[in-house]
Amino acid sequence: MALTGRLFCLDPDQPRHTGLEARIADLVAPSLDSLGYELVRVAIMGRDRPTVQLMIDRTDGEAIGIEDCEAVSHHIGAVIDVADPMRTAWTLEVSSPGIDRPLTRRKDWNRFSGHQARVELEVPEQGRRRVTGVVLGAEQEMARLRLDDGSEMAVRLDNVRRAKLLLTEALLAATRTETRPH
Repeated sequence: MALTGRLFCLDPDQPRHTGLEARIADLVAPSLDSLGYELVRVAIMGRDRPTVQLMIDRTDGEAIGIEDCEAVSHHIGAVIDVADPMRTAWTLEVSSPGIDRPLTRRKDWNRFSGHQARVELEVPEQGRRRVTGVVLGAEQEMARLRLDDGSEMAVRLDNVRRAKLLLTEALLAATRTETRPH
């Protein structure tokens, strides 16, 4: 089966991937959706026996548990096996994004507004390739940050190479509040 994966995703509501990671994202996203999960990120690590890492969220907003990772691993492993996009033996790793999660979709930028993040850009904006600041949310194709000097910076979502929440007391407190039983 030939996979035609996009060069990268320009939809700010979807994670941005390139190359083989984009092909795998295209391959697994429909199955994840049917199982009640969303793709946060695909990463391929290593060369000889690469690990395909899938970070997932539940569509119902509940926390990811071990059972979720096992269910997704069994189903998605079979999907990847059948399509065979890897030229070598590989390992599948399914996980939650964690507390200090990557910000890969517009909704992540909005959900974690008020928390600190580190952002690496593909092309420098305002003379900067790396910035750290408080997430102020995202609209259309732009995300906003308040920098340490109090100024605000807007960055194009399609120019974000990597963005990740920073582990802070405020983030830990917010996470404890989110995971309390209702």
